[in-house]
Amino acid sequence: MIIGVPKEVKDHESRVGVTPAGVKALVEANHTVLVETRAGALSAFTDDEYQAAGAEIVGSAYDVWRLADMIVKVKEPVEKEYKHFRPGLVLFTYLHLAPLNDLTQALLDQKVIGIAYETVRDRQGTLPLLTPMSEVAGRMSVQVGATYLEKEHGGRGVLLGGVPGTTPGHVCIIGGGIVGTNAAKIALGMGARVTLVDLNLNRLREIDDIFGGRVHTLASNSYNIERAVCDADLVIGGVLIPGAAAPKIVTRAMVAKMKKGAVIVDVAIDQGGCIETARPTTHTDPSFEVDGVVHYCVTNMPAAVPYTSTLALTNATFPYLLRLAKLGAKDAIKADAGIAEGVNTYDGTLTYEAVAHAQNRAWKPVAELL
Repeated sequence: MIIGVPKEVKDHESRVGVTPAGVKALVEANHTVLVETRAGALSAFTDDEYQAAGAEIVGSAYDVWRLADMIVKVKEPVEKEYKHFRPGLVLFTYLHLAPLNDLTQALLDQKVIGIAYETVRDRQGTLPLLTPMSEVAGRMSVQVGATYLEKEHGGRGVLLGGVPGTTPGHVCIIGGGIVGTNAAKIALGMGARVTLVDLNLNRLREIDDIFGGRVHTLASNSYNIERAVCDADLVIGGVLIPGAAAPKIVTRAMVAKMKKGAVIVDVAIDQGGCIETARPTTHTDPSFEVDGVVHYCVTNMPAAVPYTSTLALTNATFPYLLRLAKLGAKDAIKADAGIAEGVNTYDGTLTYEAVAHAQNRAWKPVAELL
């Protein structure tokens, strides 16, 4: 198979879909790897390293897309990349289609086989390709929130850990999954007071055990959420429904009652966000204010730490990439139920139910199409 690795073009997206180590393994398995020049530069991987590993360095994104059987990326294609789509092309990347109607339509129109990292499942039913970036984003969310709480960034001027004789900052985390757990680790490490809200009581029990009772856990309902959010200096949104649009857990009315200069970091923004006042932002223009509350809603947070993020992501994605290359997309989808879960579009048909519901479209399971 010919595998193409284009340079990412989303705003400040500095990760890359395959490392030189991955290239070497693919080439040893008799595949051809085309890497766009400087695709890995911002992740500290040079063209020389890729070439030494056996990749062919290609001068333009156009040629990478044109010649490849499968494109491996990090982030969902942006509009200027839609022109590269063609029937039968396999696209293996994060897609986050639920809030992206135009991208969905482009993939369907061009009959692209779109396999989304964020919906691939393993034998335990977890999301192995989403997990590493959720870990990064969860840990980053507290760092970012602490920075935006500084006065010069529009925040309240609160030091999360406080100092002796003062009250530490209060961090409220919505969602007890991978993002929430990792956010809680960092927030506790910084000395903050931490409240975590989740709908699943068993998960709250697990959180209580993991952190030895140092995290205040709350059952999710509108009353508890409003009280916790209004008392918080930093609110982190980490709610996920796999492949679906995130539910709006924190309402506009709740945001209006928050402390002036408080900060919201909505990590769920890739799927539309779980804060009603949130809208997608970029690393170029990362924040905005609503009712005096600073919102940070960058859709590719892990790109700020590309070396760590690229290694963490490719550690998880590479075994699936190798399987897709070895078997071909159709046979890999038939053979691996986890990869089949990752298929969002196939031969002009939407194949993921949650995306269909979010966009009010028809869909069919990919098994029916095969």
